[in-house]
Amino acid sequence: MRSRFFIPASLIIATLVLLISLGFWQLDRADEKRAIEDQIASANSGDVELINSVEFLKDKEYYHVRLQGSYIGDKQFIYDNQIVDQISGYYVLTPFVLTGASNAILINRGFIPWNGKRDKLADIDIEEKLTEVKVQISKPIKRLELKASEITRDFPVLIQALDLDAMSTIASLDLASVIGLLSPESEDGFVRQWEPYTGSIERHIGYAIQWFLMAFVLAFIGIRLALKQRKN
Repeated sequence: MRSRFFIPASLIIATLVLLISLGFWQLDRADEKRAIEDQIASANSGDVELINSVEFLKDKEYYHVRLQGSYIGDKQFIYDNQIVDQISGYYVLTPFVLTGASNAILINRGFIPWNGKRDKLADIDIEEKLTEVKVQISKPIKRLELKASEITRDFPVLIQALDLDAMSTIASLDLASVIGLLSPESEDGFVRQWEPYTGSIERHIGYAIQWFLMAFVLAFIGIRLALKQRKN
């Protein structure tokens, strides 16, 4: 009889340990994300750092930085199928070359609604002069395309997804692996409503609570089975 009870008891204990470990792991993840959030908030609350090399941008995701250089107005991209405030439109992506650099970073200058006129773009021309911009660094996520898009080399190029390698080839530019979201404080932009870094802290805490609740329920069942076994 004891051997029959030992196997399920061992499984319950092992599962309990696993569930509790997963709960604490999610809490640790929440702490890590909270530390990153605090670090970014602290960095963005002070003087905005001036970056002189594109190479330094890859580790600055969600940071606000200043860039000095010039736009390349004749090699712009139209990032189609975007929704802002339930309005369909597109983002304008313009290459920006830092002073003294050979490579470039794409600057998202903001959102423009189609307003029912997909055959006519807004005026997105920009002067190619030395300027300083403030941007929030973002790592692009290549979203799933519903169908393969036919990309031409006639600028501005209409794109359905952010494929920086392909865009580098089309524009004959060495584009950075990150993009800059133009700050509302900077000129030459359109509608800009960028999301701040949140770190999904609440989601990790929610997962931790789920694991702990599952452990509590399993512990309750285990205790009931143990008491029943003892009576028998």
